[in-house]
Amino acid sequence: MKRTSGILMHISSLPSEYGIGTMGKEAKKFVDFLVKAGQTYWQILPICPTSYGDSPYQSFSSFAGNPYFIDLKLLCKDKLLSKRECDSYDWGDSKTEADFGLLYRNRFDLLKKAHLRFQKKEPEEYASFCEEEKEWLDDYALFMALKDANGGASWFQWEEGLKFRKADALGHAREIHRETISFYKMLQFLFYQQWRSVKDYANEKGIQVIGDVPIYVAGDSADVWANPGQFYLDQDRNPIEVAGCPPDAFSEDGQLWGNPLFRWDEMKKDGYAWWTKRVRAVSKLYDVVRIDHFRGFDSYYAIPAGHTTARHGTWKEGPGIELFRILEEKLGKLNIIVEDLGFLTPSVTKMVSDSGFPGMKVLQFAFDPREESDYLPHNYVSHSVVYTGTHDNDTILGWMKTASRESVNFAKRYLNLTKEEGYHWGVMRGAWASVSDLAVVPMQDLLGLSSEARMNTPSTLGCNWKWRAAPGCMTPQLAAKVRRYVRMYGRERTLDA
Repeated sequence: MKRTSGILMHISSLPSEYGIGTMGKEAKKFVDFLVKAGQTYWQILPICPTSYGDSPYQSFSSFAGNPYFIDLKLLCKDKLLSKRECDSYDWGDSKTEADFGLLYRNRFDLLKKAHLRFQKKEPEEYASFCEEEKEWLDDYALFMALKDANGGASWFQWEEGLKFRKADALGHAREIHRETISFYKMLQFLFYQQWRSVKDYANEKGIQVIGDVPIYVAGDSADVWANPGQFYLDQDRNPIEVAGCPPDAFSEDGQLWGNPLFRWDEMKKDGYAWWTKRVRAVSKLYDVVRIDHFRGFDSYYAIPAGHTTARHGTWKEGPGIELFRILEEKLGKLNIIVEDLGFLTPSVTKMVSDSGFPGMKVLQFAFDPREESDYLPHNYVSHSVVYTGTHDNDTILGWMKTASRESVNFAKRYLNLTKEEGYHWGVMRGAWASVSDLAVVPMQDLLGLSSEARMNTPSTLGCNWKWRAAPGCMTPQLAAKVRRYVRMYGRERTLDA
């Protein structure tokens, strides 16, 4: 495989005028930056609608797109909005942080104005989009309309007829909420239309998109509401067991994620139909798919619902490599990167090896001087993807301020870090110089930002997913510098490649 490199930059983090990054001009300008920097890949986080905690890993749907990413200027160009209308709302004062509270209050109100105009002259391709995507779109649009009608309450709290999807209750709901259902379908049409334009632009420029797929789905989602038999729910459709991680050196209580668990036994009976639909959908959205928490397919940690910590869970057997064998039989060769981080048992290691998918290496995990680490570059295999850090890590400069002195000193010795080069450039150099076929660095590290630009701190709420790049920060000089580094280490994608 050819040596390549990429940059991790979520859509929400792109510079923008209206509070959050979108799929408009700035997204295509970022593609141009990638080209100038000699890159091959643009990696993003999940692009589904965010729910509790604003996390892209907790979504109302595994198939829908995030309406916040719809570019308002493109809607003005299509006469669905006016600039005056867009400017009349408060999107916050910060150019480098998204204010999700303001977005929640204002974005949908503005987009409803666009819906009134959209209905007067629906594009020709709208009806065909709704028909092609109806398998998930109809349930999702109804789900969101019912959430609005119930003041945002979880579907577990809805009236019995809607909670249990009784035919007469659903039929009545579709009738009385017809307008809201139409609104949510329009949002998905606009999202997909704009995303395809961005992805087509990237592909035409030789840039491939790596998308991210969480292994689990949110309990309060159209996925669980519309497919209750695929999840561990009791007769009242409340979760029996939920997902998380056991206690470890980093967390004495473990991590309680709270997602309902899959009924792998039931999924096997129908040939993993739901997973087939999901992987088929994301394979159309992205060129390469990164699957989060891959070890959960081998064995997963099940915590009794209602527990307040992850201390008392049990390990249970997952579908293993069989799932991916069946997916490849149905969908053809899969282009996947697996997140195989953390404590890996021999069976997990074998599943990753048997899959043939490249695993991940994270440089920030390498520098514990007390033990030899698999994350030290001299232990890498070429069939892997190296990151300086992921969305769950601090930035390089933030890590150097917060990690132990012993770890930082070890990193300095191992990577020959100097102030003259810049510590962050030295760590990125370590990734680019490694034998891994693909090296990915977060945009925050290229910009030399500290902990204020950290995307997520696991097991915390209220301060995550907010970072946005400042306007004008992606300069030609920065692109040229990155290109010199990746050329030096044989990762440069030439303009004619």
